[in-house]
Amino acid sequence: MKRPKRLSLAATCSILTLVPTLTALAQQATASEPAQTLWYRQAAREWSEALPIGNGRMGAMVFGGVAAERLQFNEDTLWTGQPHEYHREGAARFLPQLRQLLLEGKPREAEALAMQEFMSVPLRQKAYQPFGDLRLQFAGLEGVTDYRRALDLDAAIASVRFRQDTVEFERRAFVSHPDQALVWHIGASQPGRVSFTAKLDSPHPTARTAQRDGDQLALFGQVQDGGLRFQARLRAVAVGGRVVVSEDHLTVTGADSAMLVLASATSFKNYQDISADPAARCAATLRAVTGKDFATLLAAHLADHRALYRRVQLDLGRTEAGGLATDERLRRVRQGPDPALAALYFQFGRYLLIASSRPGTQPANLQGIWNDQLRPPWDSKWTVNINTEMNYWPAEVANLAECHEPLFDLIDDCRVTGRKTAQAHYGCRGWVLHHNTDLWRGTAPINHANHGIWVTGGAWLAHHLWEHYRFGGDREFLARRAYPALKEAALFFTDFLVRDPKTGWLISSPSNSPELGGLVAGPTMDHQIVRSLFDCTAAAAAQLGVDAEFAARLRELRGQIAPNQIGQHGQLQEWLQDKDNPKETHRHVSHLWGLYPGWEITPRGTPELCAAAKQSLSFRGDGGTGWSKAWKINFWARFLDGDHAHRLLVDALAGNTYPNLLDAHPPFQIDGNFGGTAGIAELLLQSHEVVSGDRRPMRPSAEMTDQDIPVLEFLPALPSAWPSGYVKGLRARGGFQVDIEWQGSRLTSATLRARLRQPCQLRYRTATRDLSLEPGQRFQWNPSP
Repeated sequence: MKRPKRLSLAATCSILTLVPTLTALAQQATASEPAQTLWYRQAAREWSEALPIGNGRMGAMVFGGVAAERLQFNEDTLWTGQPHEYHREGAARFLPQLRQLLLEGKPREAEALAMQEFMSVPLRQKAYQPFGDLRLQFAGLEGVTDYRRALDLDAAIASVRFRQDTVEFERRAFVSHPDQALVWHIGASQPGRVSFTAKLDSPHPTARTAQRDGDQLALFGQVQDGGLRFQARLRAVAVGGRVVVSEDHLTVTGADSAMLVLASATSFKNYQDISADPAARCAATLRAVTGKDFATLLAAHLADHRALYRRVQLDLGRTEAGGLATDERLRRVRQGPDPALAALYFQFGRYLLIASSRPGTQPANLQGIWNDQLRPPWDSKWTVNINTEMNYWPAEVANLAECHEPLFDLIDDCRVTGRKTAQAHYGCRGWVLHHNTDLWRGTAPINHANHGIWVTGGAWLAHHLWEHYRFGGDREFLARRAYPALKEAALFFTDFLVRDPKTGWLISSPSNSPELGGLVAGPTMDHQIVRSLFDCTAAAAAQLGVDAEFAARLRELRGQIAPNQIGQHGQLQEWLQDKDNPKETHRHVSHLWGLYPGWEITPRGTPELCAAAKQSLSFRGDGGTGWSKAWKINFWARFLDGDHAHRLLVDALAGNTYPNLLDAHPPFQIDGNFGGTAGIAELLLQSHEVVSGDRRPMRPSAEMTDQDIPVLEFLPALPSAWPSGYVKGLRARGGFQVDIEWQGSRLTSATLRARLRQPCQLRYRTATRDLSLEPGQRFQWNPSP
């Protein structure tokens, strides 16, 4: 074993200049208002109580222990498996037989055949992995008082503060996006009072530690033979005292303050190449921060985070509960309205998206980027029959469009693998994605035929490309990135849709209605998604002046797809046949996709279908998992029933939210957080409806054209529990940024800022206003009572 390396104060200062005092640090990152902060009177006892921090690529959960502290950390490319093709060559030979069995009413036989001849190879995909733990031990910290653990959303800093006798201690952790490292500052109000031992460990059996480059503690290993290699490196810098680094730990003794910098990396380059050098990547990260003191690292982090986070402000009113700790507020949420907690929950969702999805990273998965288990629930991958899409519902409306980009990167990869699946499994052109994908971009049907054969995952993801264009109006993005993916996705369905011999309609077969009812022909959700896909693709082609013949073909086929149907119970049918069970309370409500996030069912445009959709949702009930309640919040917002949506929000906070505000599926699943944030925005602003170019009302289920004019509706479903408030910085389709203020449950002012030359129609209750703005122009609307 190498002799421990001792770093003197002089050597330490050659690496970094003296860090600011505790008082100066507080001045640099002023504590945010309570509406922007989660806080607690005790340390986390469970992982689901720890506080999440992240930079899109690297995430950590901060527990806040006094004598023993733990930061569990992740890196978004650490997965099981290795580059692999999942599709099954020759599976398409069995497609006619599967369709015939379904036509004959033999779904179990069809599923059995599919399990033998049609599914992915292997049957299951791979899992997102934990990376490691940074553990600190502090001696002599007994009998502390005034403990406070907090997550400042505005600063993206997790902190712990407490007092021992006359000494105040503070620890502050963040993951810097500009510097791509986790930074942890430990300070005290009296000199020489900071001493601790730090260790790195990992749940991976191959993990080892060693001293590297003299002043660094390294953790390294490999997930499995032939799989991803990983390395993390930790450096400590002290003001006063000394730092000693050995093979398995580092110690800081008698310091005034200390800073830990943690870098992590894997050998992942892309889904086809895992030849990168994680050690070199970590060394480069630490070299890049050499010479930067804590104030510099903090300032860069704050500027980067706040440039995104501060775009939107939300005030829904204050209550006495605002003075309580966050977990205490959750426990009493059913006792009376706590509008400030709803606002905090909204901003927490935005915070999580910033922390888990940045340009160049992997998209937010089922747990964002936070996972401590080798076998996480559902592998913590990307489930695209609702969950992945829900993660990105707030990206556009909540003014975080850049955070959408990792999802578009995933789409680019899945177009490549999805072409192979489309050909091998269906003999079709274009690309297809079933209900899950992983780091290796599997697109074939997995797990079981009764839910894994679902062909519209790629089509739903492509919907996000069109929404990004509708909100931002970037024609270069539409031409270069969105339209090619839309066109190929639509091309698949021009080949795949089959004529139902009983009705003459075009239907999707085989498929399923996630995740209920098994393998079927003609689920309603598929048809809603494919209609929307054809609309978006044809409208995009018209915008770009390309592929007129293909667009015409899509419009022709669109009219032949099985329509939405109203069944015997007054419900919107989930399947081609009228067989819905009114007592079914399953968490998925897939056949309401056309209500949200789609837009072909609306109260004004299609009142009969809207009433049927409401009947279906009433049958399903208000129960369910956290993400299911989040989807229902958005449904009720589209029904213009804010009070029902608010009841669901309260239910989700009370019954499906952990003390750290993360969504409980259960267990933890982050989509409910993002869906809740999107739902709160949907209660305050909607822009999915359109009118035609000559201002005549247009039924949302009619064919979309490139001449459609967005309708911006203010406070469409304002809950009575939020009688006064304001929101600033929301985005609306058509390239608008919107501020809204209200008093006494009535709109007092709506302010628009135009990014594009785009006409629109404003709506508040029965009042409307037609408007055309130039780029950069601002308009304030004060409709009469």
